[in-house]
Amino acid sequence: MGESEGRIRRQLTHQVHVGCVAVGGGAPVSVQSMCTTKTDDAPATLAQIRALADAGCEIIRVAVPDARCLDGFQAICEQSPLPVVADIHFDHRLAIAAARRGAAALRINPGNIGSLERVDAVIDEAGERDIPIRIGVNAGSLDRRFDDRDDLTLPEKLVASASGYVEHFEGRGFTDVVLSAKAHSVPTTLATYRTLSRELPQIPLHVGVTEAGTLRQGTVKNSVGVGILLEQGIGDTMRLSLTADPVEEVHVAWELLSALGMRRLHPELVSCPTCGRCQVRLIDMAEEVSSRLASVKAPISVAVMGCVVNGPGEARDADLGVACGRGQGVLFENGRKIRSVPEERIVDELFGEIAARHGDGREGTSVSDG
Repeated sequence: MGESEGRIRRQLTHQVHVGCVAVGGGAPVSVQSMCTTKTDDAPATLAQIRALADAGCEIIRVAVPDARCLDGFQAICEQSPLPVVADIHFDHRLAIAAARRGAAALRINPGNIGSLERVDAVIDEAGERDIPIRIGVNAGSLDRRFDDRDDLTLPEKLVASASGYVEHFEGRGFTDVVLSAKAHSVPTTLATYRTLSRELPQIPLHVGVTEAGTLRQGTVKNSVGVGILLEQGIGDTMRLSLTADPVEEVHVAWELLSALGMRRLHPELVSCPTCGRCQVRLIDMAEEVSSRLASVKAPISVAVMGCVVNGPGEARDADLGVACGRGQGVLFENGRKIRSVPEERIVDELFGEIAARHGDGREGTSVSDG
C-alpha cells in the first residue's frame, strides 16, 4: 500500500515497529482501534478485527483481563491480519504471558501495574521479545507521587507521571516506547500533549481523547483535540475513542486525516448545505452518493452541488461532480463540463464516470496526501 504524508510539518520522533507498522520517525500517522469482543472468544474477535482492517484500521488493541483469555489471545495473534497490542492492567504477569503468546506490542500503565520491580519484569520480557511498549498514562491512574499534589494541575500531573516513567524505562536501556497521556477533557489533552512534545521530543506519541462519549459528542471532541494536535505536528499514531462500534472510530480517524490533508483512504464528498435556490432533493442525493462511495476505495473527491452558484466553480478542484438545476444536472471533471443528464439519472451517471476513471476500488487500497 503506497503511503505519503501531506504538508503538515511533523515532529521527528524515534521510530518503533508494531508488527509491520512503523510508528514515529516520520512514518504516516497510523490508525488504531480496540476490540469490544471477549478475548476468549477468538472467532468473534477475529471477525471484528477483519471488519476493522477492511475499514482501514492498521493496529488493533485487545484486552487481556485474566489468564483465561491467554489461549484466545494467542489464537488471535496467530490469525489476525493486523498487529495485535495486548492491553494490560494491574497484573504484570499477564503482560509477560501476552508477550510470550505473540503480542506485537504491550500497553501498560505503570501506575496500576504495581511496584517498579513488576514494571521492570515487563520491560525485560519486551526487550527479550523485541517488541515496543506503550506507556499509557491517564487521568484516573497517575503516578502516586503526583496524584494527590494540590500544587499541580491535571496536565502537569499527567506530564510528570509520563516523564517519570519514560525516564525509568530509558534508565533500563529500553527505548522502544510509545507514550500516551489521555484525559476526557479537550483542553487538558491539548495542554498535556503540547508539553510532552516539547519535553520529550524524541518519544513517539499516541494521541486521542479518552472516554470521549457516544458517536456525535466523541467525534467532535476527538476531531477538535486530535485535529489541533496533528495540525501542530504532534502525534504519531491515534485511537479516537468512541462509545460506538469501533469501526466508527476508524471511519472518523480517516475522515480527520483526510480533512487535514495528511492521508486519504476513501473518497471525499464535497456537498453544499443547500438553500432556496436548490431545485432538487439535494440532501437525499448527497446521502445516496455518500452511501455508494463507501464501496469505492480510491482517494478522490466527488462534489454534489445544489446549483450553479456553488458548482462547478467552488468545487472546481473536485475530481468529479455534479451541479444541479431544474430537472437536470451538469457533470463536471475538475471544473470542466462533461455533459448534462436528467435529474433521475444524476447519481447513476456520476458513478458511471467514477467507474470509468477509477473502477470500483475493490482491487486494492490507495492512499494520497490529500
